[in-house]
Amino acid sequence: MGSRALSAGASFDSPDLAFERNHAEDVSKVRWNGERGHKFHESNGVVEQSSSPVRRDVVSRSLSAIKALENDEIDLEGGRLEKGRDRIVRGSRAVKFPNQALLSGCAYCISSCSMILVNKFVLSGYNFDAGISLMVYQNFISVVTVTILSFLGVISTEPLTWRLIKVWLPVNVIFVGMLITSMFSLKYINVAMVTVLKNVTNVITAVGEMYLFNKRHDNRVWAALFLMIISAISGGITDLSFHAVGYAWQIINCFLTASYSLTLRRVMDTAKQVTKSGNLNEFSMVLLNNSLSLPLGVLLVIVFNEVDYLSRTPLLRLPSFWLVMTLSGFLGLAISFTSMWFLHQTGATTYSLVGSLNKIPLSVAGILLFKVPTSLENSASIFFGLLAGVFFARAKMWERSQSG
Repeated sequence: MGSRALSAGASFDSPDLAFERNHAEDVSKVRWNGERGHKFHESNGVVEQSSSPVRRDVVSRSLSAIKALENDEIDLEGGRLEKGRDRIVRGSRAVKFPNQALLSGCAYCISSCSMILVNKFVLSGYNFDAGISLMVYQNFISVVTVTILSFLGVISTEPLTWRLIKVWLPVNVIFVGMLITSMFSLKYINVAMVTVLKNVTNVITAVGEMYLFNKRHDNRVWAALFLMIISAISGGITDLSFHAVGYAWQIINCFLTASYSLTLRRVMDTAKQVTKSGNLNEFSMVLLNNSLSLPLGVLLVIVFNEVDYLSRTPLLRLPSFWLVMTLSGFLGLAISFTSMWFLHQTGATTYSLVGSLNKIPLSVAGILLFKVPTSLENSASIFFGLLAGVFFARAKMWERSQSG
């Protein structure tokens, strides 16, 4: 779940995550009034994840939202924010390479996919049974890295005042819950099914927008959401590695991810008003989300008695394990930077579509790398769900073009 700014570390998929972190990484509409903001993970063209399952679901983990102009969308499981319009404010760049769009796109895809796969490897490959501790460590890496970069003048961040913290705390509580449930679900469910099940977040978000913000969606969007529900149900029924606990955590994660995006929409304007500059850029959101998550995460480590497990597990004496965990933290932060870079070089349409298509190789890699038992029916359900995600992204693009 990386720094999901959706990273938390993202794509993703992802809150990608983990996105979110991972990445996830899933997307919901959020109004930012003009700037680029923080991310999640993994990107159906509505809020991610994160993924990503794990911002850092990831997104996706400090959930680096990429705010722009208006009607942005967040991919949490990753954890990342996708802008809702095709117009992007392009900053000045001293050095410009002709292949930056391709390079940034590859970097975004690699970081969002890697975030979720690395988190899955830590939780299932090493059989690490302390998902909250993993989240705390990843967020700690994000805080230290962003603080150092800010101190060196590489990036600018808003000072964390008590007024800002009080406004942001409710959002952060949901953010932490989103990352933790993404970690828990990813431990028990294979990557492909997590990716498909995260589509349910889009359904919950769309319904929430309708009732809370009187947002009306096009029939094509509802058709895509219906296909997502069908694929999630059929995927669960045909899942040969079905785990009730994992599915329960994933359902909770979908509700928390949708709640995060809807709550963020309400809090964002107020948060910007209490900052010194009147703005809240993506780096400030990464620092704010991850800094506030540390004390709450430590408290949850104690409540869930992970301290006892950490004192007994031999994994903490393995240098390779620490290397992989540290890598997951940096990948979560990488999702935040690469998603911003990619959106900066292309546009919301390309960003959204690539995010949706990126879930296809991620799902295939998850099945092959972790030797997931599958059947023709389950594979068809997964593929159907991934196509529904692409259809959803296209429907959102068409809806935006009509409203624009």
